[in-house]
Parts: sequence; C-alpha cells; structure tokens
Amino acid sequence: MTCLAAIGVAMVSFGQVKPGQTAKIKTPNILCEDCKKRVTTYLDRYDGIQSVAINTKKGETTVKFVTDRINIEEIKTAIANAGFDADDVPANEEAYKRLPISCKKAEDGGGHPKPKEQPAGQ
Repeated sequence: MTCLAAIGVAMVSFGQVKPGQTAKIKTPNILCEDCKKRVTTYLDRYDGIQSVAINTKKGETTVKFVTDRINIEEIKTAIANAGFDADDVPANEEAYKRLPISCKKAEDGGGHPKPKEQPAGQ
C-alpha cells in the first residue's frame, strides 16, 4: 500500500512540471543599468517569466519562460511596451517618449551611442 502511495505522489509531481523555453532577443537599445532595471522590472510582472538576463554589451536579452503561460511574441511586445526595440518589434512610441533621456538613442538626443554594426558572420 505504501508503495502505491509513493508512486501516486511521484506521478502527481511529474505532472506538475511545466514546459520551459529559453529565448535570446536582440535588444540593441538596452545599453545601461537603468534600461536593464526598467526592462527586468517590467518583465517580472508577467506570469510565466522565470528569469531575465540582459547583456548590455551584446544588446541581447535572454528570457526563460513557461510556454503554456506566455510566448515569445508576448515577451517581445512587453519589451516594446517598456520602450525598447525587441527583435522585429519596434519600441512603443509613447513608452519610448517617457524614457529618461539617458535611455534614449543618440539620434533622439539621448545618452546611448548608436550600436556598432556587427561584421557579417559574428
């Protein structure tokens, strides 16, 4: 009887494992700690986001998420709604306008230099 109970508990625990995925998103205008904090705080509000790691030097955001709660397109849209470009999703214009000047692109009078173009093949 104890053996059957243990098997039942084990089956229930395995059934609760949620499918997870990790995605890398190009975020070329997240270049400082303030931007990084802003996006991390914004994404932490979403159900299904497990972790966010932003590499400001590479202009890349790595997000680990639960696929049955949120998908990659919703995550890109969330980053765009925070005011930043995310892969093929441009920053929400109103959110971008509300960013502090230090987080805006140089061509808009902000503190971020234009990202360097990566040579082909890198």
